[in-house]
Amino acid sequence: MAGRWVLHLDLDAFFASVEQLTRPTLAGRAVLVGGLGPRSVVAGASYQARVHGAHSAMPMSRARRLVPAAVVLPPRLAVYRVLSERVFDVVRRIDGAMEQISIDEAFVEPSGLFGAGPDEVLESAERLRADIRASTGLTASVGAGSGKQLAKIASTMAKPDGIKVVPQGTEKDLLAPLPVRKLWGVGPVAETTLRRAGVDTIGKFAALTLPEVTALIGNAIGTELHGLAQGVDHRPVAQRGEAKQVSAETTFDADLSDVEAVRRAVAEMAAHAHRRLVASGRAARTVTVKIRGADFATKSRSATTPTASTNLATLAATARRLTDGALPDSGVRLIGVSLSGLTDFVQPPLFEDGTEEADEANARSAEPAEPPGPVDHQVPERAWRAGDDVRHTEHGHGWVQGSGHGRVTVRFETRNTGPGQARTLAVDDPALTRADPLASLD
Repeated sequence: MAGRWVLHLDLDAFFASVEQLTRPTLAGRAVLVGGLGPRSVVAGASYQARVHGAHSAMPMSRARRLVPAAVVLPPRLAVYRVLSERVFDVVRRIDGAMEQISIDEAFVEPSGLFGAGPDEVLESAERLRADIRASTGLTASVGAGSGKQLAKIASTMAKPDGIKVVPQGTEKDLLAPLPVRKLWGVGPVAETTLRRAGVDTIGKFAALTLPEVTALIGNAIGTELHGLAQGVDHRPVAQRGEAKQVSAETTFDADLSDVEAVRRAVAEMAAHAHRRLVASGRAARTVTVKIRGADFATKSRSATTPTASTNLATLAATARRLTDGALPDSGVRLIGVSLSGLTDFVQPPLFEDGTEEADEANARSAEPAEPPGPVDHQVPERAWRAGDDVRHTEHGHGWVQGSGHGRVTVRFETRNTGPGQARTLAVDDPALTRADPLASLD
């Protein structure tokens, strides 16, 4: 649509940035957010950690080897959710359509920018970023283009903390040199097919005729992808209904016949679904595995736990056990993993090592979580873990930096106090209690 402008807003390194904002001592430091167990994965990494090669979905053990000086913290979804809501309250002030696609990104189509020039779009995006920073203290990158795909690609190019506007009429020039995988909808299977045909960039894909495209990847997605490669994207910006599940699946070029290869593929699909789960800011109770054999017979197996989880090791271990009960006699043609029973409430896992014993223990832990805020009883030493929010009657709100040998070190600070002082206390200090993580915003 001529004159149309779509903005894509993406909060920079959101989880890690929230930790740096609410724990001022971490500002400018390498931060990794994720599980603390040996088989955990990275849920978020600050840009100071990313320059060393760490990134989301990487095994935490590898990330820690790459960035040995990084501070590793468990996710605090309640804090992320509150700040996300504040950000998108700002975005909703814009007159136009908004489509929030995860806890930290959204598309916006401002009605007031229809027919505007690139300079006016740039000024509007800068105002939006300034309003978000003033309201929340967070930085965001914004991309702008004639459609959703261009806007998203542009915001990626603008990171961190920047703006990129793609002037209308220059779309094909921007897209042409990019890898074909950057096209919205091109997954690993389609990418492999296209690369085998010598098509490794969007420009080469755009140069194909539509019959050539559909012969390679089919009518279902070929027509739309061919248009996107030309810079044509008429998809509307519209608020989505809340998804009832997140999933990932793939069809293999050659059937898998080795059990370990199947298990590795299931683990990969579980990791893909887990990334979408974390991005949605929710947790899952049900894991479903779908396996299609070489004879096209399809089996599905599901398991539901009493409490919702965001722990990849737990979810992947469940998928692995379900797989063993669904393997066909013939080779495996397709594997899918879906996570459902989604909820905003997260029961913290008791264990994080991904073993069957840990999964069973987590499944048995159906008791209600202790409400946030001060508690009357003393906390045993094993309960203090790095990243826990605590409160001391004299020193105020803080977070645990480490514990052991009967002592616990706490950094007392919040977003508004600035960098705070670290104090080492006895683990059974009666003045030290658990605290609501949201107090770190004060």
